[in-house]
Amino acid sequence: MTILNSEKVFRDPILGFIHVDNSIILDLINSHEMQRLRRIKHLGVANLVFHGGEQSRFQHSLGVYEISRRMITALDHHEKFDYEQDWDHKNDLLVQAAALLHDVGHGAYSHTFEHLFNTIHEQFTQKIIVDPNTEVNAILKTVSADFPAKVAAVIGKSYPDKRVVQIVSSQLDADRMDYLLRDAYYTGAEYGRYDIERILRLMRPVKDGFVFDIAGVHSIEDYVISRYQMYLQVYFHPVSRGMEVVLENLLKRAQVLFDKNPNDPIFFDLIKPIFALKNDIDLKDYIALDDSVFNTAFNVWQNVDDPILSDLSKRFLDRKPLKSIVLNDKTRPLIDHLKAKIQARAFDPEYYTGENDATDLPYESYSPKTGEEGIKFIYPDGKQAELSQLSPLVEAINGKKSIDRRFFFPRELLDDAKVNALYLKYKKTY
Repeated sequence: MTILNSEKVFRDPILGFIHVDNSIILDLINSHEMQRLRRIKHLGVANLVFHGGEQSRFQHSLGVYEISRRMITALDHHEKFDYEQDWDHKNDLLVQAAALLHDVGHGAYSHTFEHLFNTIHEQFTQKIIVDPNTEVNAILKTVSADFPAKVAAVIGKSYPDKRVVQIVSSQLDADRMDYLLRDAYYTGAEYGRYDIERILRLMRPVKDGFVFDIAGVHSIEDYVISRYQMYLQVYFHPVSRGMEVVLENLLKRAQVLFDKNPNDPIFFDLIKPIFALKNDIDLKDYIALDDSVFNTAFNVWQNVDDPILSDLSKRFLDRKPLKSIVLNDKTRPLIDHLKAKIQARAFDPEYYTGENDATDLPYESYSPKTGEEGIKFIYPDGKQAELSQLSPLVEAINGKKSIDRRFFFPRELLDDAKVNALYLKYKKTY
């Protein structure tokens, strides 16, 4: 590792100070691809509901790096037990680089972008890391020729040392630990707060990963419940999802118009490649996309001749979310009638309605889909137990989906007395 002559620190409202004593990490922070993350909001459109939620993916990435660094440090500062297998500090820089770069391939407007254009940000992250034309790749190669591939393998969860992967990606990793605290702080929500220092002190390295001291069951139980509450109350807020539907329909309409006339000047050079190539977009063109590029497009599009694209752009820029009702056995038979009312008001249901699921697996003892195992605890004699076996609260939500399926429609329909009555009755899930 190349140690800096003097440690650099970043003052952070969540973690206090973020410490950098390695020139590779500092160079990565200052790279072209990492600085792009300053221009991508971490919460997508949720800032339109929680007005303080303006934090960037750059802030989050630095936080994940710092927590990974503290996790490694914590491994050397506790009473050692016979069952432990010492952490190999040769992996320190690998972990810290992967933690810092884990979101470097994120697209603008987060998951709405991915869903519409069929992109997967983890794949673009790995492409940025291994592509010889990126600054990130050039910096990583100064460590060794194969170092970029190792970092990409950690992010892709294929690196052979499970402990290295688990710090960056697991049920209790540096990524989740940062975004829960950070998003709770910036949104003003109390749900995401938990005792991170206590959790760090509980980590124990064993042969096949990390476990936690049995004394800390309640601290980690609190973390899991905090995550569950943040998803219900913040990430899946119905108004935020109403704005996501507007954004998705807006981009869908733009795609239709682009397919009809790709040379229309409303599709300027920066934005054109994603509509033309989607997930086959050239990496350089992909990196050029950020929230500001799309916001510029929306500003242009609100004045175009196409009434749907123009109107949806204005609705998004001026924060006019679609309203919604819960979809269940009682409301589903009413949807066709509601769509007829929407069409009678000259709104095309293709672009002014939507269905949206709020689905999260807040905790699973094992998830074949992601390959993530549950959070395990260890007794002094080396015996292990999984969290849901020890916590009735976690067991109650273990493996269960939190689903809030909704039908979205234009707010203008609320001036219809029957629609308004339906909305007032079914706008909440309880």
